[in-house]
Amino acid sequence: MHLSRILDLNLQPAGAARLAIRPLALADAALLADAYTRNASHLAPWEPLREDLFFTVQGQRTSILGKLAQFESGTEVPWVILAGERVVGTVTLTGIVRGPFQNAHVGYWVDRTLTGQGVAGAALKAVLEMAGEGLGLHRVQAAVLGNNGPSRAVLKRAGFKEIGLARSYLKIAGRWQDHILYQRILP
Repeated sequence: MHLSRILDLNLQPAGAARLAIRPLALADAALLADAYTRNASHLAPWEPLREDLFFTVQGQRTSILGKLAQFESGTEVPWVILAGERVVGTVTLTGIVRGPFQNAHVGYWVDRTLTGQGVAGAALKAVLEMAGEGLGLHRVQAAVLGNNGPSRAVLKRAGFKEIGLARSYLKIAGRWQDHILYQRILP
């Protein structure tokens, strides 16, 4: 499976264009700035504190350049989720480790207007297929705040198993917070 293809997610939520996933590109800066601005309050409880620059085209250009550099080094694979030409989320494999581990971490978010409609699950399923078939990974891990029931449900439906609790794992919404750890062993 080639990682540069646009993949149809075979999902068209009510009021949205047909959904697809494709690799992140520098040309996505304005689309991502718009998506993050639209979803700032929706994402705030689940993400690190963001400076105002993050929500601008220049801030997104800088972020994308960093992600593309990580992609070139083989440690990250970022995708955008699209409804037509509009960015409605992201899904990213980070911290890719090769050798005997063959592991990555996954993170994702979906536009506030599309939560609960299967979008995150469809995007995660596509990325897991690419992680196994296209990247040859053995395991994908995720860390989720304990009070993020919807994201925990997405992971469970995608075949992830809970493997533990990490105390003060990530600084989210301005404070160090515990996360529940999950993993999925790929076929």
